[in-house]
Amino acid sequence: MVLQIAHRLKARINESAMNGNPMRAYLTRDADFFVPLHVRVQKARRVQADLFVSIHADAFLTAAAHGASVFALSQSGASSSAARWLADKENRADLIGGLNVKVQDQQVAHAMLDMSTTAQIKDSIRLAGAVLGEIGSVGTLHKGAVEQAGFAVLKAPDIPSVLVETAFISNPDEEQRLRTDAYQDQLADAIMRGIHRYFAANPPLARSRTV
Repeated sequence: MVLQIAHRLKARINESAMNGNPMRAYLTRDADFFVPLHVRVQKARRVQADLFVSIHADAFLTAAAHGASVFALSQSGASSSAARWLADKENRADLIGGLNVKVQDQQVAHAMLDMSTTAQIKDSIRLAGAVLGEIGSVGTLHKGAVEQAGFAVLKAPDIPSVLVETAFISNPDEEQRLRTDAYQDQLADAIMRGIHRYFAANPPLARSRTV
């Protein structure tokens, strides 16, 4: 289901432009196979992505949990116990890969990483807020504010990154809705509108990319 939403979003991105510049999407996977979390980050950095969107379907211990959420990275702890639980669950998918900072002095390396990550989190919260606002117009939200947690997949220090939990598949009604073409289209459209809103206020840097 989430892979289908990702494909729909990719098509919309590839048909779009910002300020006359065509947009292009890359998927970390294009079929139903597992990609380690740190490899997803590496793929985004390799193509010098302007942003990273990780699309998921949530699950919980009871069927009562419902609604979509959008997460940004946190360095200081999760914004709620549910956010911490979800991040721990997602991060167990594989081991977190270390960032290869090519600086000999580890203190300098840590300082550079901290500054870069602080800026990334600030931009990620802006992106998450734009996406959350649009998703809220097409479906129920689990929480009405951007959440933060230490998701491994959001740890590219130089790319605004968000994780979208589209619905709870442990909720039968939401799972059924998520399987429909109509709702998948609505979610892809909402995420696309959020991306446009973010870029309108935060234009991407001009880069010379080699892919």
